[in-house]
Amino acid sequence: MNLTEQLTEKRNNSAKVIPEEIRAIMLRSIENLKAHNVAEKALKTEQNLPSFTLRNIENKTVSLANFNSDFLVISFYRGGWCPYCNIELKALQNIIPELTALNGELIAITPETPDNSLTTSEKNNLTFTVLSDIDNAYAKTLGLVFQLPEDLKAVYSEFGIKVDKHNENNDFELPMPATYIVNKDRKVVCSFVPEDYTERLDPETILEIIKKK
Repeated sequence: MNLTEQLTEKRNNSAKVIPEEIRAIMLRSIENLKAHNVAEKALKTEQNLPSFTLRNIENKTVSLANFNSDFLVISFYRGGWCPYCNIELKALQNIIPELTALNGELIAITPETPDNSLTTSEKNNLTFTVLSDIDNAYAKTLGLVFQLPEDLKAVYSEFGIKVDKHNENNDFELPMPATYIVNKDRKVVCSFVPEDYTERLDPETILEIIKKK
């Protein structure tokens, strides 16, 4: 199965086991983001990607200037606690050989701390760079950040998901799971910014876009 099919399967299976009232809270959160056109405010195709300086899983500083390939794929994910994020990260790992052959690189950016990012990276056997965007500072400059509503915070807490501990703050803010492809001039050639956290850009689509550029 490709990523889209895996996510659909996960979504359908979750719908069978999650109580209806909890699913309603989750869906309402997504619909609220769509109603406020949150994605429309995010960085778009043809715009230039702002520079960043973030920490990797070894707590070392990494900047945009460290990447010199013809194409850079940037995937924002919510955290290692999110099953949809883990499915996506594993699928992205699978295209590394093809992406490298196209002179492309891949990085993932998360609001989790380096220690928690390291756990996620090891769990999914990731070989690409994972960066910690503390307090979502960089994601905010791209217009990707939203705050969890109170009822959804309560649901996550009931599920044992401690967003505050993963991010080491009390903001309860998350980025939308955006994917950007930028060229060597750091111009965005593709932007995928779903308000629905169960949707992600399929890795095969990423490769096809790069092949056509």
